[in-house]
Amino acid sequence: MTEPRIALLSSAAAALDDAGLVSAYSVADRSTPTLRVNFVTSLDGSATVKGLSGGLGGPADKLVFDTLRRLADVVLVGAGTARSEGYGAMRLPDADQQWRVEHGLAPQPTFALVSGRLDLDATSDIFTKAPVRPLVLTSAAAPADARDALGEVAEVVSCGDDHAEPQLIIDALISRGLPQILCEGGPSLFGTFIAADLVDELCLTVSPLLEGGAGIRISHGESEAARRMRLVHVLESDGLLLTRYARAR
Repeated sequence: MTEPRIALLSSAAAALDDAGLVSAYSVADRSTPTLRVNFVTSLDGSATVKGLSGGLGGPADKLVFDTLRRLADVVLVGAGTARSEGYGAMRLPDADQQWRVEHGLAPQPTFALVSGRLDLDATSDIFTKAPVRPLVLTSAAAPADARDALGEVAEVVSCGDDHAEPQLIIDALISRGLPQILCEGGPSLFGTFIAADLVDELCLTVSPLLEGGAGIRISHGESEAARRMRLVHVLESDGLLLTRYARAR
């Protein structure tokens, strides 16, 4: 497959290679905890096409997706999104593993799932083929039998009494030496983090596609105040806009 051309939008636009993408998405200080969220949206605001996000992206979006995983300590996903998007075991390619080791990181990021009901299949590839023991973040009220079953293949962590609380999720990851957090959705999980004022970065791909209005937004929930973000960069590839926003604190 031909490598997509990704250019920085400026008066002297130039294509970004692999090292350029890593530089564009690296944080200044990895010891400072960062919750980064990655989504793709259509021009008319949909997070999916026919129920899935895959129809919105392209080769450049996949490169950014892979780059963000390479830079993360942990990849965080809601259980519903993992099911609907067909997640399997998260395993980075050999080249990405080598890059991580050369830069003082573990070969693979940890995979973490958020689930209130623990309606997860302990025999799925997510768990049985994982290169690193996954985390399952839930509440103390989760069913005990499901907790026991998942405890055989993952570390099950209570992050609240009645539901998994956003701040306790972040605290649990940081306490395990995983401060660089990449959240890949879904909209409800993103919405809870917005409401709790915990989102540090949003990496948003804007697809040159009109979906028609049937799809959901990238976030869903209730928030008392809008959160101001500042634009870090805009990249472009074949009509896709690859943006990075950071919280204006």
